[in-house]
Amino acid sequence: MANYFSIFLVVLTVASGLIWLIDSLMFAPKRRERQAIASNTSSDVMSKDQDVELPWLVDTAQQIFPVIAFVMILRSFLYEPFQIPSGSMMPTLLVGDFILVEKFSYGLKDPVARKKFVDLGEPERGDVVVFKFPPNPSLDYIKRVVGLPGDTVIYRNKQLQIKPACDSAENCPPMETVELTFETRGDAYQQLTPLEKYTEQLGDVTHQIYRKPGRSNYTSRYFKQPGTQNDEWIVPEGHYFVLGDNRDNSEDGRFWGFVPEENLVGKAVAIWISFEFDRVPSSWVPSWIPTGVRFERVGSII
Repeated sequence: MANYFSIFLVVLTVASGLIWLIDSLMFAPKRRERQAIASNTSSDVMSKDQDVELPWLVDTAQQIFPVIAFVMILRSFLYEPFQIPSGSMMPTLLVGDFILVEKFSYGLKDPVARKKFVDLGEPERGDVVVFKFPPNPSLDYIKRVVGLPGDTVIYRNKQLQIKPACDSAENCPPMETVELTFETRGDAYQQLTPLEKYTEQLGDVTHQIYRKPGRSNYTSRYFKQPGTQNDEWIVPEGHYFVLGDNRDNSEDGRFWGFVPEENLVGKAVAIWISFEFDRVPSSWVPSWIPTGVRFERVGSII
């Protein structure tokens, strides 16, 4: 859906710009000339205010082109807003958070075919990224990068282990267990079960995750990569492995595999507003109307 809107913006920008350009080159001089003859005034001294009334189509194109062009450039190459629709990234991101995604973090792509034409960087371990969902690219997903190209990733007994990519057997670092520190239990619930909050040290990034006590890992549903165990994955070149911070309530790379580099939309960098939707089901007020604003959540994303 988001890609359809990008295509619509490009088409509208190009169409309005062409209408304005063609009119300026072909029809506007003739209109000024006719007006100059009618008023017995030379066309080369006519001011803009003396132009005859513009056709509706040309006037509309001149009004909307600067605005649409600005929005297209901003949204396609700089920043794009997204809304968090689910709790798969709790506690980092909550339902009702509105975030800004930095589109140029991993290179500039054309807004239609989404082909990269300027390379500005690559995802780092711990980045929160928005990407086109590989099984259905019409959907935008948001998760945290845990595995880089060439990494070996294991998620076993709710514990993340990573062996970074290496060039040769002599230079290969050992498999490392990602450090977890227990924080608290019960500040959030899932199906009436209190969640456990941990601080996770993922590379240089320190962030928090949730785990649900007693919840099975559902390894039988995990994405099966030939040559590895059920809970182990080797990230192919040009791909990334992602997990949700709400580890027991996230449909992430464990279940469908890897994110190709071309599917990356950008890096989530900030929450610009956050709404609460805490309303009982019996309320007559529509559920999409916020019940409050969480100003304390506005800021950068870790």
